[in-house]
Amino acid sequence: MEDNLSFALMLMGVGLATVFTVLLLVIGFGNLLIKMVNKFAPEEEKPKQIASKPAAAAALVDGAVQQAINKAVEQLTGGKGRVEKIVKL
Repeated sequence: MEDNLSFALMLMGVGLATVFTVLLLVIGFGNLLIKMVNKFAPEEEKPKQIASKPAAAAALVDGAVQQAINKAVEQLTGGKGRVEKIVKL
C-alpha cells in the first residue's frame, strides 16, 4: 500500500512539473512571437485627421435640432444621459 501511495505522489509531481514546464514554454514562445511580429511587421500608422473648425460645425446645429437631440437622449437613457457636445461630421 505504501508503494502505491509513493508511486502516485511521484507521478503527480512529475505530471505537475511537466505541465508547469510546458506552460512556461508556451508563454515564452508566445512573447517571443509577439516581439518578432511587432519588430518585423509593425502596425501601419493611420494619418491623423485635423479637425476643421469645430466651432463652425457646432454653429450649424440650430436650437430646434439641439432640443430634439436632447429630448431623444433623455428618453433613451431614462433621464440619466446628457449631451455635452454636438459636432457635425
